[in-house]
Amino acid sequence: MPNYAVSEIKPFIGSRDYDESKAFYQAIGWEMTFDSQDICEMRLGDNFFYLQRYYDRNWCENSMLHITVEDAHAWYERVRLVLAEVDYGAARVDPPREQSYGSLVTFVWDPVGVLLHFAQPIKPET
Repeated sequence: MPNYAVSEIKPFIGSRDYDESKAFYQAIGWEMTFDSQDICEMRLGDNFFYLQRYYDRNWCENSMLHITVEDAHAWYERVRLVLAEVDYGAARVDPPREQSYGSLVTFVWDPVGVLLHFAQPIKPET
């Protein structure tokens, strides 16, 4: 019988300035677990993605990562402070906003426009 078990899914995202993007992700809390000239693996908790030295504007500006978190406000403050200290080009952060799918979300754009959704599920009031 075939075994279709999946152990991980790791998306690939692009960068225009590979070193700047690596520094950005590390500054906001990711750990780089592997690095070569053209690709690195970034880890946050038990979650991973590959950052690569490849840029296509349309692809990067249409890439998104949804990251479920406990506290969207804490992520907003963390990224806001990082961006106040270091210029990461086009990187920016918006304050948390409630979304129609039941999450409070802090939107973060990385240096090339990849959109990160730091999403805190909203628990229904009982």
